Amino acid sequence: MKQQFTPVQKASIAVAAMKGDKTINQISSLYHVHATQIRQWERIAKEGLPSLFGDKRKNVDKEKDELIEELYKLIGQRDTELDWLKKKLHLDT
Repeated sequence: MKQQFTPVQKASIAVAAMKGDKTINQISSLYHVHATQIRQWERIAKEGLPSLFGDKRKNVDKEKDELIEELYKLIGQRDTELDWLKKKLHLDT
């Protein structure tokens, strides 16, 4: 049966590979994982590290600004439709 590794286990194996204290083959025998898989997890970890230190607030602010802009457009459209209906029905207030 194929062994399943949790994300925590994968991360610890990738960190062990990045440390360089042991060779990939030593890590492979220690954790019973193929060397190619360890290299892949190590590559994924290295590529993902910069995003962990990115400013998450910028992404949240961008999403919030887009939502606000969309809502303002919707309000403007509804106001225009309401004005048009008032003119058509002669309900000027």
